Amino acid sequence: MMSQPTIDFDKFKPTRSYIAARKRKDIVMRVLIVLAFIVALIPLISLLWTTIVRGVTRLNWDFLSHNMTNVIGGNPTPSGGYGGILHAIIGTLEITFGAMLISIPVGVMCAVYLIEYAGKSRLATTIHLLVDVMSGIPSIVAGLFAYSMFALVVGPGTINGFEGSVALSLLMIPTVVKTTEEMLKIVPNDLREASLALGVTKQRTITKIVLRTALPGIVSGAILAIARVIGETAPLLMTAGYIVSTNMNLFSGEMTTLPVYVYQEYSKYRANCAADASTGCVATIPMERAWSAALVLILLVLILNLIGRIVARVFSAKKK
Repeated sequence: MMSQPTIDFDKFKPTRSYIAARKRKDIVMRVLIVLAFIVALIPLISLLWTTIVRGVTRLNWDFLSHNMTNVIGGNPTPSGGYGGILHAIIGTLEITFGAMLISIPVGVMCAVYLIEYAGKSRLATTIHLLVDVMSGIPSIVAGLFAYSMFALVVGPGTINGFEGSVALSLLMIPTVVKTTEEMLKIVPNDLREASLALGVTKQRTITKIVLRTALPGIVSGAILAIARVIGETAPLLMTAGYIVSTNMNLFSGEMTTLPVYVYQEYSKYRANCAADASTGCVATIPMERAWSAALVLILLVLILNLIGRIVARVFSAKKK
């Protein structure tokens, strides 16, 4: 019998110069990636550091527990402070929560229809197009639409917190739809088929299997949508307005949010003070209040992120 020819694998071995060149390229790419990471971190760290340094000046319990009622210029109030953001915190939480109640159910159900039912139909294509268009709508247009809608339905000049929630929900819905779609797409079809093979209805399969599996991603998408709108100012100026007192009723009267509060204080720039400095008047108090309110807004977003992650971990599907 003829012997099989032997293959010389040594000729395929890379040379030392080739290995050295690859190592040099690897080092260069690692350095470039680290530098890009550092460059990306510089504006983030600078923003956080500046906000913390300037915002912590007036961040105290009096600032958090009082509104701007009876605040005159840069003079201290009877409580010993210089006004606060209690009304703005309440307004931000109520308006954002109202927007969540509108946008998250609508966005999730829209995504479920597109992925689980519509397939590649013409209606699905049309909805995708409309969602893409909505994601590019300027926030001021959303505020103008909400203001016009309430003017037609309720009456001209209607301004309240719920109107602001509607404006923000228009900005949140596209983000919720897109993120939920992507999360539903990565759920393995084997889970759906196994559930249906056991005789489980499609509706129960979606609610108990598909949505539970995709829940962490859906919650992350909802948090992204909240972060997208919680800092909006223009639509809320048109729909929710601005007041110095605390309004707990979302459906009646103007409400103040933290971004609007920051804008109003920044617009003042400086407060008027008398020539007599013994009154304790602080001319720079509007800018100090603006920075402190901005810091509180960042902390509020951080808290919402933590709550969202806890909810996703508690209610997500557990591995046996």
